[in-house]
Amino acid sequence: MDLPIIILVGISLAIDCFAVSLAAATSNPSRRIHLALVMGAFFGLFQAGMMLLGWVAGSAMVNQISGFDHWFAFIILSLIGGKMIYEGLFGGEERKKPDYFSLSTLLILAVATSIDSLGVGLSLAFVAQNIFLVAFLTGVISFIFACTGAMLGGILSRRYGERFEILGGIILIGIGLRILLEHNAILF
Repeated sequence: MDLPIIILVGISLAIDCFAVSLAAATSNPSRRIHLALVMGAFFGLFQAGMMLLGWVAGSAMVNQISGFDHWFAFIILSLIGGKMIYEGLFGGEERKKPDYFSLSTLLILAVATSIDSLGVGLSLAFVAQNIFLVAFLTGVISFIFACTGAMLGGILSRRYGERFEILGGIILIGIGLRILLEHNAILF
């Protein structure tokens, strides 16, 4: 897997972290720096860890499905991307804002934003040979995006939050399509 593709995977997965951090910072504008570091650390670690967990699970299944693994990767990435697009379009309901500094809230948000990373790790078991680099860079990018989101706070979240999630979904579907086309020797 090429470095630009790895970076695109990391960015597409980090968009959720960015959006959640944007929303969280609107509740705690005076503590943005602390929130940025805490959320960045949780999100970065969980993104990398869940990707590795998905990769381990996928690696156990490689021999059983190697004949159609490219289709499997395409379908998983498309479903995750589709879910992100759907949530970006229809998931903007107003809810009571939680305490973003509580451990339980941070764990729930970290798991929720990294579920997509689990699925991507599962699909990468069939195509990626450098999973540790992919997971590490995804974690670093997620950390940076979460920190940036928290620092920007409510300035952008009210106006553009859902659009970032839609963009992430489109990127994941595009990566899945590229895997499918490359495997079938249509591209490159």
